[in-house]
Amino acid sequence: MPDNSTELLKGTLDLLILRTLALEPMHGLGISDRIRQITGGVFVVKPGSLFPALHRLEEKGWLDSRWGETEANRKAKFYRITESGKKQLEQEKQNWLRVLTAVNQVIEQES
Repeated sequence: MPDNSTELLKGTLDLLILRTLALEPMHGLGISDRIRQITGGVFVVKPGSLFPALHRLEEKGWLDSRWGETEANRKAKFYRITESGKKQLEQEKQNWLRVLTAVNQVIEQES
C-alpha cells in the first residue's frame, strides 16, 4: 500500500496541535491519531516530532498539561489549550490562510 503521508511545512504542526486541542483535551497519542484521522492520513505525526512540539507549546504558555488515565487505563499526560493558546491559534489560522492564498495565486497563475 503506498504511503500517502506528506511532510509538514514548518509551523504547520503547531497549528494542527492547537486546533486539535481546541476541541477537547487529549494525550499525545490521541492528538496524533486525531490529526491522522482528520487529514485522511495525509499528515502522520510521529512521536519524535509531536512531543518536542507539545513541550515547546507548553513552554510558550499555549498549552498546559495534567497526568491522567487513558481509556485503556494507562497513565498519560493530557494537554489542553490555554486562553493564550486560543489567541495564538487564531493568529496561526490567519497566517496559514495568507500562505494558502499566496500559493493558490502562484498555482492558478496562467503562463
